[in-house]
Amino acid sequence: MTRNIVFFVYPGFDLLDLAGPMSVFGDVGIYRDNPYVLQVVSETGGPIASTVGAPVLTTRLDDQVPIDTFVVVGGWPGCKQRPSEAMARFVARAAARSRRVASVCTGAFLLAEAGLMQGRRCTSHWRYAADLQAAFPDLKVDADRIYMRDGNVWTSAGSSAGIDLGLALIEEDVGLQVSQSVARGLVVYHRRLGGQSQYSALLEMDPPSDRIRGALAFARERLHEPLPVERLAEAANLSPRQFGRAFLAETGTSPAKAVERLRAEAARPMVESSAQALDQIGLAVGFSDPERMRQAFVRCFGQPPQALRRAGRANRAGEPSGDVEAYPPLSA
Repeated sequence: MTRNIVFFVYPGFDLLDLAGPMSVFGDVGIYRDNPYVLQVVSETGGPIASTVGAPVLTTRLDDQVPIDTFVVVGGWPGCKQRPSEAMARFVARAAARSRRVASVCTGAFLLAEAGLMQGRRCTSHWRYAADLQAAFPDLKVDADRIYMRDGNVWTSAGSSAGIDLGLALIEEDVGLQVSQSVARGLVVYHRRLGGQSQYSALLEMDPPSDRIRGALAFARERLHEPLPVERLAEAANLSPRQFGRAFLAETGTSPAKAVERLRAEAARPMVESSAQALDQIGLAVGFSDPERMRQAFVRCFGQPPQALRRAGRANRAGEPSGDVEAYPPLSA
């Protein structure tokens, strides 16, 4: 069965928001007969300039062609520049003809403005999530998700999260094996789970010295093993006292707290996506007992593992459960 995937762009769209998911769908043909036909459309057709200036050639949407998935990419209009009423109507009409609708990054603003997300759970880039919530109070915006599904509407975080969204849609359509193969071919993680945080402990810490970075990499590869400060200091070729001081100075946290965060981040996808016993997951990432993992999850994510597991099940089932200008609604 042919599935028409239609990407909607506009002047000032983000090029990666388009190229990432398009590459994912296009690469399915490497591993099997590709059911996807890809089309990039705009209101006017013709070349449309992206945020970096590079234009993409688009076509006008053919009202006679069925749409399987309608994807609104991010960019501007976004949270600062209001789309025109004509653009909102265009998105609404295309969505009404589609089996499912998706957005990448600030594309969620366009879906909301088109009236497609009333009361739904959704996500967007963490930088603009608060503005999305303020502009559309009836939404349930979760700023800490890579992607999210509510019914037939899928939303994702910024830029590279469009790749994760595409992989998840492919898995739903043609299966896990194909999705995994596409991810390997693109040299990316096989679909970071939708519930995975947009943040990373390693990215947040970002130590400047090779020794501390090396110690963190050493820890990440051996989370299931005991990782006392003495062992990490040895990996960094420092005394435990020197290492503790340098680590705190460069990362703003202690080695023990950093290891706890890394273990919690490693455990969270398994907690949310598998039926494996929580104590087994904890042991696999180095928590000595379930209570230690529970306390770590509450500190890191604000919820215990059991709550995140329930939320993960609801998310897979599609159940409802700054200094940026406010985004004004369109006039009636």
